[in-house]
Amino acid sequence: MTTTTASAANNPLLHTSHLPAFDAIRPEHLENAIDTLLADAEQALQTVTANDFPADWKAMSTVLDVATERLSVAWGAANHLNSVMDTPELRAAINTCLPKVTDFWTRLGASEALYAKYKALDEQQLTPAQQQALRNAKRGFVLGGAELQGAQRERFAAIQERQAALGQKFSENTLDATDRFAYYAGADEVAGIPDDVLQTAREQAQADGQDGYKLTLKMPCYLPVMQFAHSSALREKLYRAYVTRASDQAPGMSAEDLAKLDNAPVITELLALRDEEAKLLGYHHYGELSVVPKMANSATDVVVFLRDLAAKARPYAERDVQELRAFASELGLSDPQPWDWTYVGEKLKEARYAFSEQEVKQYFTADKVLAGLFDLVQELFDVVISADSAPVWHPDVRFYRLERPTAQGAQLIGHFYLDPIARTGKRGGAWMDDVRCRWLRPDTGQLQTPVAHLVCNFAPTGLLAHDDVITLFHEFGHGLHHLLTQVDERDVAGINGVEWDAVELPSQFMENFCWEWSVLQRLSGHAQTGEPLPRSLYDKMLAAKNFQSGMQTVRQIEFSLFDMLLHSQVTPNVNYMALLEVVKLEVAVLESPRWARTPNTFSHIFAGGYAAGYYSYKWAEVLSADAYAAFEETTTPEGGINPQTARQYRQAILEAGGSRPAMESFKAFRGREPALDALLRHQGMGDTATH
Repeated sequence: MTTTTASAANNPLLHTSHLPAFDAIRPEHLENAIDTLLADAEQALQTVTANDFPADWKAMSTVLDVATERLSVAWGAANHLNSVMDTPELRAAINTCLPKVTDFWTRLGASEALYAKYKALDEQQLTPAQQQALRNAKRGFVLGGAELQGAQRERFAAIQERQAALGQKFSENTLDATDRFAYYAGADEVAGIPDDVLQTAREQAQADGQDGYKLTLKMPCYLPVMQFAHSSALREKLYRAYVTRASDQAPGMSAEDLAKLDNAPVITELLALRDEEAKLLGYHHYGELSVVPKMANSATDVVVFLRDLAAKARPYAERDVQELRAFASELGLSDPQPWDWTYVGEKLKEARYAFSEQEVKQYFTADKVLAGLFDLVQELFDVVISADSAPVWHPDVRFYRLERPTAQGAQLIGHFYLDPIARTGKRGGAWMDDVRCRWLRPDTGQLQTPVAHLVCNFAPTGLLAHDDVITLFHEFGHGLHHLLTQVDERDVAGINGVEWDAVELPSQFMENFCWEWSVLQRLSGHAQTGEPLPRSLYDKMLAAKNFQSGMQTVRQIEFSLFDMLLHSQVTPNVNYMALLEVVKLEVAVLESPRWARTPNTFSHIFAGGYAAGYYSYKWAEVLSADAYAAFEETTTPEGGINPQTARQYRQAILEAGGSRPAMESFKAFRGREPALDALLRHQGMGDTATH
């Protein structure tokens, strides 16, 4: 049943059978479309839960999944625009619709009648992928509160709605706090900052009608300042602003703005709600609840894993700090402060390995890197990537299609959007998200191909740091996981249904290629001469690959351990800053200022789905390093990629998606469970006995 009215006929969010009309979507379209699609989805839910409706997978999917997918695609398009083209009007429309959408999904996930229909399904009549989707669904109903009754059920629903609103508020505060800071530096302050960064900063200052250089907290500006600016005072100014964003410690803001953008109350309320949710479902704390659908057996196992890895990495981290302190003295910094370490580290790397990141950047132009990445992916996974056309939300956005050559001609696999450039109103960081999933549609019998978003925040100059190249490969790995799936059941196709602590495997796997000489030859071409990266510079980069890897590892463990311990408290009113200090004392090797408020912008765990799951990055590094070791062990006599290994990886990991447990997929590829050895070796920490 469709409730679309004539007045809504031109609403682009109601036309979900094709690609979203991103160029036509306006904030005023949102509420009308969401109300219409919610009504359709509600009617579908009532239909399939009626007593006379059969407990039949295809019949239920034809009615309910088709309706909820339309809702998901429209809501996903609106939220995507909110992330990449934020405006006050769109933000208001999102916040108007958010409680309604959250309420529907909460009620659907807790529906006793729908849960009963799923429990009544005959598993023997289902395909293996459908069986896995059914197992996930039944577990999801339990975690969604379907077994709660009365007041507990009502409270659970209220908790979900409030958590959704708080997550949105956390993201808005983080974006606003980042965007509001600007410092117009004079020419006497910017010595050492790379020319391409200064050019952009000068142009932005002029656009604002200001003299000097506009320095912001966006990563393409902030990081080069911290790496290269000679002025410690300038580094301190930006550092202090960056680590106190969205907190009551942020400098240069009115009391009203400080209160409005402070994420501390948001964090406190979120933690209390998560604790209450866990206890309603019968768990001791949120950490215990969080690992139920993950690879990890328990929150305790996660903490043991992190502390074991910390013990192995700490000797290397301590050595890194000793080297930094010694070199800081050579630079005349007798008492280096937190805002000096990045600068000291960059100078030490330049001195030790005789190259700078700025020198490397000249060899990685965005177009050349992208062409090289496509070339590699085409070789690895037997696909062809070509430019395509579709409505987009900004002139910077590109659209591509993936095809597989066959004897009958090119077979369409999927599409993806690429939005690579940082800008105001665009959330920081990099991510992959889905537009739609691969699905053998029950309503038409036609195969729906997957579509993905790949979003980065690179500098507008077109020059990429090597870290930017790694970021692009990382997100493309996620995209391949989504696009190359051969699973026809939507809920376990691609990244759907993959355990959260395994979903980073394909992304981190792709990062390894950024260190291969043959691959870098394809990716690189000097901005002026077009010459590829010289071997001498590559050798220096490779020698510096694991520079400060010990420090970087314990830093990630610090975040991960803080996250899991924070969500494993038996009382919700924990002082999160005090807990962070305890964690730092245990694993950190560098002190942070007591006024720093890094949790206040820790979006992964407070607005990004990684609550009690940030450890996933470290665990997935174990999986990805071990998976890449299979490629290292099977190189061709010429030193190239073994096509059989690439095919096995594609089939066992990427094509299988979430259709089976991640451990089964890993063992299908490697023939055994993962081992820690490859990760330690890749990060230059293979022998802790000598330190």
